[in-house]
Amino acid sequence: MRVVTTAQPLDVQPTPLALLLLGREADPRSERGVECPGDLPAPSDPDLVARARAAKEKLGDKVFILGHHYQRDEVIEFADVTGDSFKLARDAAARPDAEYIVFCGVHFMAESADILTGDDQQVILPDLAAGCSMADMATAEQVAECWDVLTEAGIAEQVVPVSYMNSSADIKAFTGKHGGTICTSSNAKRALTWAFEQGEKILFLPDQHLGRNTAVRDMGMSLDDCVVYNPHRPNGGLTTEQLRAAKMILWRGHCSVHGRFSLDSVEDVRARIPGVNVLVHPECKHEVVAAADYVGSTEHIIKTLEAAPRGSKWAIGTELNLVRRLANRFAAEDKEIVFLDKTVCFCSTMNRIDLPHLVWALESLAADKTVNRIEVDKETESFAKLALERMLALP
Repeated sequence: MRVVTTAQPLDVQPTPLALLLLGREADPRSERGVECPGDLPAPSDPDLVARARAAKEKLGDKVFILGHHYQRDEVIEFADVTGDSFKLARDAAARPDAEYIVFCGVHFMAESADILTGDDQQVILPDLAAGCSMADMATAEQVAECWDVLTEAGIAEQVVPVSYMNSSADIKAFTGKHGGTICTSSNAKRALTWAFEQGEKILFLPDQHLGRNTAVRDMGMSLDDCVVYNPHRPNGGLTTEQLRAAKMILWRGHCSVHGRFSLDSVEDVRARIPGVNVLVHPECKHEVVAAADYVGSTEHIIKTLEAAPRGSKWAIGTELNLVRRLANRFAAEDKEIVFLDKTVCFCSTMNRIDLPHLVWALESLAADKTVNRIEVDKETESFAKLALERMLALP
């Protein structure tokens, strides 16, 4: 006999994370942004460039525009300085007379600029939705829970947190409060060396690849010295014995751009371009870094190509906007520069800062209307600044 039943509605409540992913809730303590208020100029407006120039000219010395290397060319054109995240934050701090710091980058970068600039300066992010997927992978609540796990394992007193610059102000503050330091991709080895002088173990946040590559490639540790803490699993997915045995406790985070490059990418480009030099960012996977000829930060990549001989060939493993810009810049020197992967991959959140958003922000400021100001609360700022100052004091 066939039995027909009537389906009853399930009493299931969506989790906060599910609502966030569905766009139905907001998390003010994460890097995820929101839509900007106000009407943006149409992206097809033929007068956008002229409008940007006019607004910037009207603002004069009141505005200082920072452009991260991964930004679109149309945005970089209006930047007063370009660089990586920490260089730009320092550049902002070096301009105390600028009333407005317009940061063409992502949210955590603007937070760092706010931490390092004066109280009378306003840091503006043209699109609040320009976040960072890597920074999103470590929230303050998750890291606090991780510290509880380390405490229960009896090792918290031995652990020194080291957080990558690509992290939220909350994570930087956690790091400062627990005796740790910040690092960049340029000084990660120095930061880890300092941290091991303070304790026996390191909790590295939030990019597992930079932590692993620095520990193994630059400091001579083994892969067995590293474990990966997964915040979405009980106890981080690790046993107490694994935590106690590890020297490097790596947060399970990664860059969505650099994480795409694979060993196949390296092997393919070597087959296609005989004599090519493979140069990658240390946020790439360990096997990619191990197979590359050169490894370094964004600034290191630029300087390496500047010093490269004429006629040399390079495959670059970093964000596509920068690679294209470098290829165009050095074409006259007969340097062949290609993107490491065949798949086009921009930093999608960085690309949210486009010319319409920049024009809207500049015109709003020129009309004495402050928009999209990034402000870090004083307690968070004090501990985050402490961690940043420890980095600045590194030998």
